[in-house]
Amino acid sequence: MPYYRVVGEIPRKRHVQFRRPDGGLYAEELMGEEGFSSDSSLLYHRHAPTAITRSEGVLSAEAEPAPNHPLRPRAYRTQDLPEGDDLVLGRQVLFGNEDVRISFAATAGAGGPSELYRDSVGAEVVFLQTGRARVETMYGALDVSEGDYVVIPTGTIHRWIPEGPVKALVVEARGHVRPPGRYLSRYGQFLEHAPYSERDLRGPLEPVLVEGGEVPVLVRTRDGLSRLTYLHHPFDVVGWDGCLYPYAFAIADFEPIVKRTHAPPPVHQTFEGPGFVICSFCPRPLDFDDDAVPIPYNHHNVDSDEMMFYVGGDYSARKGSGIGIGSISLHPSGFTHGPQPGAVEAVVEGVRQGHGTSTELAVMIDTFRPLRLGAAARRCEDPEYAWTWARAAG
Repeated sequence: MPYYRVVGEIPRKRHVQFRRPDGGLYAEELMGEEGFSSDSSLLYHRHAPTAITRSEGVLSAEAEPAPNHPLRPRAYRTQDLPEGDDLVLGRQVLFGNEDVRISFAATAGAGGPSELYRDSVGAEVVFLQTGRARVETMYGALDVSEGDYVVIPTGTIHRWIPEGPVKALVVEARGHVRPPGRYLSRYGQFLEHAPYSERDLRGPLEPVLVEGGEVPVLVRTRDGLSRLTYLHHPFDVVGWDGCLYPYAFAIADFEPIVKRTHAPPPVHQTFEGPGFVICSFCPRPLDFDDDAVPIPYNHHNVDSDEMMFYVGGDYSARKGSGIGIGSISLHPSGFTHGPQPGAVEAVVEGVRQGHGTSTELAVMIDTFRPLRLGAAARRCEDPEYAWTWARAAG
């Protein structure tokens, strides 16, 4: 995280005696990235965060994602996927590679809280397509709703408590997720040209402070899932300070960067992770040069796969392709992609008639290794999508 925060009670100095009302010492826990060489926070627990009484392996029936072979562009209808019980164990894997796993989760109206959960493989970014939820964490709670990104640092124990039905896109990194470096000063402050700032990020405001006896925590590592039983509830934190914590960011607070002619996707970049980026396509004025073609040109990103999740609005470039709200397109390296035939002329004519804004709302993930296809993707694929350019052109 780019800035320092204090929540709850902390002592005047780090690593000095800090005593409970009964005279005992609070237990420190340093959560830090890259050893002791990057962002960290220091948390103060009422009880030792190290005390566990049991460890069990959790079997998973999850199949490994399969290669996109034979190679072709693909589209999926997440609205056709079944609802699950919660936002952790109910995740349905769409795509994955050595750097990232992308899933879809949909809870029913009766869906309950998730288990306490810790992803020790990397950070998670959860985008809420619809619904509302409360995310309780060892740092405090976040109330989040439709259109929010929720960034949960590696190793953060948390649980999801939905308020009714929720649909979400879940990005699980194998490493840390941060704002793009080009948006930050060398000291970590957002720069004036950045499309969002510290004021747009919502972190926990106070500790959750849950007391209790033995409690299980689901832990993900690279070798799979385990369930550790802790002697004391991990939400017994009375305070913390530092630059590492979960936060929420509303896609509506992303400030689009506009050019006279069409700008490439890096202007929409919102986060970066190891081997991938996340971009936000938001409503904005269309390109305003008199001769502009205000729609994406055909392009072939030879080093990346492009996944687009269509969240809202009118996505002109995909008209006639079967793409709708809740759809996902996957355009792999090895394939040149672009607007559907006829879309360019339609948008140019629309601008001539005074329709000079875009209403599209979408989340894009570009990966720099090929995405393999998960079981959920195979269940909701539109098998005709790959041929829509040829059929429209014919």
